[in-house]
Amino acid sequence: MTKKNSSGLGLDTVGDLSDFLDASAGADGKPLMLNVDAIDPDPNQPRQQDNPGFSDESINELAGTIKARGVKMPISVRENPDKPGRYVINHGERRWRGSKAAGKKQIPAFIDNDYSDDDQVIENIQRNDLTAREIAVHIGRKLAAGVSKSQIAKTLGKSPAFVTQHAALLDLPDCIADAFNSGLIRDVTVVNELVTAYKQDQEEVQKLLEENEGEDITRSAVKVFREFLDEKESSKRDPDTIDAFNGRADADADEEETDGHDNNDVTDKVRKTPEKETDPDKFKKAIVIVEYMGEQGRLILTKRPSEEGLAWIKFDSTGVEEELNLENVKIICLMEG
Repeated sequence: MTKKNSSGLGLDTVGDLSDFLDASAGADGKPLMLNVDAIDPDPNQPRQQDNPGFSDESINELAGTIKARGVKMPISVRENPDKPGRYVINHGERRWRGSKAAGKKQIPAFIDNDYSDDDQVIENIQRNDLTAREIAVHIGRKLAAGVSKSQIAKTLGKSPAFVTQHAALLDLPDCIADAFNSGLIRDVTVVNELVTAYKQDQEEVQKLLEENEGEDITRSAVKVFREFLDEKESSKRDPDTIDAFNGRADADADEEETDGHDNNDVTDKVRKTPEKETDPDKFKKAIVIVEYMGEQGRLILTKRPSEEGLAWIKFDSTGVEEELNLENVKIICLMEG
């Protein structure tokens, strides 16, 4: 007589019941051991191929550690919807590459199908593992999809100024783009300062980049360069240019200086005009210092906002101007201008 399965359900034909369990982790809550050859890198990985973390030297160093100690932190993967039985990396591509280089056949992993392309960027930004260009590419992708700068900033946990600065990296003049992409310039603030300088004098910026080829360009160097451009521009001012402060042209002012009689008359009138006493309780010009998402700036009182409840803020660290919701802006102090 054939022995029947005790359940009476014929489960002997079903196979291993573990196939029906949640595959995100092992039965004991520990990570699964997945074959490295069943895992694919994310084609939209924010780190690009030239990221220092993906260099042969960096991966080989990691492989040496993995050979000796194994992978201590499991990677995160999601099921590949286009290739059943395969997985796409959420987090941990360096560990996966290092494991392959170390000759490992399997790697510890958790399966997390609740994934968005922001997740990798957020993790790597907070760990400072992404280059400015990689961040810019992600931001550009989001902007192209219709996501606002303020929403991108909120998602990444950064300020709107951060998003604006990095978005600007996607549309650089050729000479600055070449210097940035080659690693000559790594500082986003320096890049934006050079873009401003380029609008002022393209030829001088090109000379600066050529003269400093192979050397890092620092913030202090750009500051001196901007001062040089300002001096150069002021020396070229047309003598017929009207001064915004006194309403006179430079040429007229020069004539008055050479005409002693007229100049003395003007001086006498100024001397006879009694000085108006200043009220110590009033500002001649007030500057409103504010804070937004941890970044300090000042309220632009002369720029009309697009709607009620908004205002323009100029951030101190970057010089970037953003129109923001006043509900999220904190007034720090008032200063004499």
